[in-house]
Amino acid sequence: MDCIKYCNIVVNTGTKVTDMLYTYKIPKGLLEEIKIGDKVIVPFGKGNKLLEGFVFELDSGKGIEKVKGIKEIKDLLNDDISLTQRQVNLCKWLKSTYLCTYYEAIQCLIPRGTALKKKKIYRINDRVLNRDNLLENHLGKKSRVLDLLSQNPRVSDNDLRKKLDYDFSKELKSLIEKDIIIVEEKLYSDINAKYKKIVKVNFDPDKLDQIISSMSQSAYKQIEVLKVLAQAEQMVLRDILKRTKTSRSVINALIKKGLISITDEKEYRSPVNLKKIKRDIPNDLNHEQRAAYDNIIEMIGSKRNEIFLLHGVTGSGKTEVYMHLVDYVIGNGEQVIILVPEISLTPQIVEKFLKRFGNNVAVLHSKLSLGERYDQWMKINNGEISIVIGARSAIFAPCHNLGLIIIDEEHESSYKSEMNPKYCTKDVAQYLCKESSAVLLLGSATPSIESYYEAKKGNYKILELNSRFNSKPLPRVDLVDMRVELEEGNKSIFSRKLYELMKDNLLNKKQIILFLNRRGHSTFVSCRSCGYVLKCKDCDISLTYHHKNNVAKCHYCGYRSTVPQTCPLCNSRYIKFFGSGTEKVEEYVKKLFPSYRTKRLDIDTTSQKGKLEKIIEAFEKREIDILIGTQMVAKGLDFPYVTLVGVLSADLTLNLPDYKANERTFQLLTQVAGRAGRHDFKGRVIIQTYTPDNYAITSSQQHNYKEFYNKEIDLRKEFCYPPFYGIINIIVLGKEESLVIKSSNIIFQKIQNEILNNKNLNDFQLLGPNPAIHNKIKSFYRWQILLKYQSIDHEIIKGIINYICKINRSKYLDNNVHLIFDLKPYNIF
Repeated sequence: MDCIKYCNIVVNTGTKVTDMLYTYKIPKGLLEEIKIGDKVIVPFGKGNKLLEGFVFELDSGKGIEKVKGIKEIKDLLNDDISLTQRQVNLCKWLKSTYLCTYYEAIQCLIPRGTALKKKKIYRINDRVLNRDNLLENHLGKKSRVLDLLSQNPRVSDNDLRKKLDYDFSKELKSLIEKDIIIVEEKLYSDINAKYKKIVKVNFDPDKLDQIISSMSQSAYKQIEVLKVLAQAEQMVLRDILKRTKTSRSVINALIKKGLISITDEKEYRSPVNLKKIKRDIPNDLNHEQRAAYDNIIEMIGSKRNEIFLLHGVTGSGKTEVYMHLVDYVIGNGEQVIILVPEISLTPQIVEKFLKRFGNNVAVLHSKLSLGERYDQWMKINNGEISIVIGARSAIFAPCHNLGLIIIDEEHESSYKSEMNPKYCTKDVAQYLCKESSAVLLLGSATPSIESYYEAKKGNYKILELNSRFNSKPLPRVDLVDMRVELEEGNKSIFSRKLYELMKDNLLNKKQIILFLNRRGHSTFVSCRSCGYVLKCKDCDISLTYHHKNNVAKCHYCGYRSTVPQTCPLCNSRYIKFFGSGTEKVEEYVKKLFPSYRTKRLDIDTTSQKGKLEKIIEAFEKREIDILIGTQMVAKGLDFPYVTLVGVLSADLTLNLPDYKANERTFQLLTQVAGRAGRHDFKGRVIIQTYTPDNYAITSSQQHNYKEFYNKEIDLRKEFCYPPFYGIINIIVLGKEESLVIKSSNIIFQKIQNEILNNKNLNDFQLLGPNPAIHNKIKSFYRWQILLKYQSIDHEIIKGIINYICKINRSKYLDNNVHLIFDLKPYNIF
């Protein structure tokens, strides 16, 4: 075997231009240590700036030994952050599949905050002998810079800015040029490992009495510490100080006598307080659950890579099946990843796993601090934890002995990344399970059309739970035609039927969920005289009025505006608020039912950490009677006393300009309806709509997924949409619309020419360029190109997009014009 002397490294340069592997020589001292996946420091570019990188390939050097100028690795970082060969392969797969950069792929796999950053450090040159004379000879502002550096051996750029209240750049430059001040670059990370101080006894606890008898009786605090420590043998320093109500000087005295010692031990930061969570025991599975469980463990036990689709009605007990499967897998010494759509929106399912499996569960989601996320990652990586539960990004958890991946509510849009790499979580899960010979389980009451299509074709094994786990009936769903309500004089937010049921429900001391997928108070603010609509100054979007803060907000960029008293165009005073959001509904409910407790659950009420959990906990304890919310109330919530759900406007998602509009409407209505009547009391659901004959709405009324699927799949086939055709969404954007239009036309023409010149392609549709539905966001004009193609041609089409939109994009785009593309978009608007 050839001796390894070189390696190919992905260097973190922060730019897409350098997205390639760079060859470096391995220093003699590291030849035996360097391995694939290691994190290293390398010199890069003409200035040999020190940057971090990851070793992706090892090379014997044949053919490159005679090449001049190959640089040498500066250092190997033993900071516990490294990649395995399997993770390196995953990075390469992500880059190939989603046309991202190497480092965009790497960032998915390592904890946030561990990427090294650079900062400049200044110090006085060691060759400057007489610093006092130096300060006297450099009067004025220079002396202040030197004075600061003389007091602090090493000062960063940021520290200088904080402590000096003027522009010191010229003085600093002069001192550097005169070699009085040395500037160095230091690499640092946003995350540091946390340590705790452990106090241990240095003697045999059986000899405690002998030791105490030799001590002065005035050292009673020292004696008390020794007694406590001898019993425990070791304790955390802060705990021993608190328990004995003593000071650090007592501890230091005992260290000096050689009786105790202190060591630093790594401490893991945990996002969960397990002391507050009571453990529970498994529930018995019913016949349907047991059949599903048996089918899945047969494949897990034989280490066969298989994909299952668990289609179970709301309340059928899918979570209990998951927990039994997890118990089986960890019993075999393997690891499990459980994904939920948005973990901050589904605290109940997380709590169920914590109750069942305790400290064998790691929780990963975006609201964790950098330190918490790092520590959870490290525990998983070290094999100290067998169960990972989290949102989309948890799919990249460093599980080296994977047996099962579960994707709950697999239809949810949040499983699609909108940032590079624009990955689809199900695709990544399939890749990982194939590489690990593991099982992938997709669960949903409303599977995505694509997943159910794959199951019908036999690519997934379908398992069904057709009844609720407790044999209770699904809730009765009634449709109310709001056109009729309006014709008969009811202009209120609530239909008459919903209002009467709300009254009865509250009198019977039951709870109500009201669903409206629109936050804020009023949808838009307009002048009734001239029709002027208050819009965002940076987006082509009307502002939503929020009554609590009396401001109009843009829900795309965050811009805020006060509401004018008179119209900016015609000076009319007839300014009116139109439409309804959750805030207005809450206001209206409190007027109708003032003696009942009402709360709102949306982004505005849950933006602070812990607020969501408090509202859900209060509702669970029946401290809230009416809960009003956006789609947050539709996801995974289970409350025994909820017997009425009101959908105030079923048509909001139905009217979106997207081929998935019907599917999203059916899923949302079915999911939110499933919150009613899950336990001992029958449930009712009222769906208010202006389109009661739409098949998405009528199918959700009947809880009939198969009827909806059969109608939807026919439309998808007729109009060339997934799963029959692939779609690529290309957005060209910039601050000058004329340049955006020009660049869009060039890109369109280039793609069209490449496709027409390729004889191996089948049917395709290239649409555009057109203004995007939201034509302007955050001051950027957006033009859209849509490409539809037969799925069998995906690799050819991907090659064309890679060539035009990635490799050669700069040739076709004007200055300050940008391009983003998505090879598998969930949204096309």
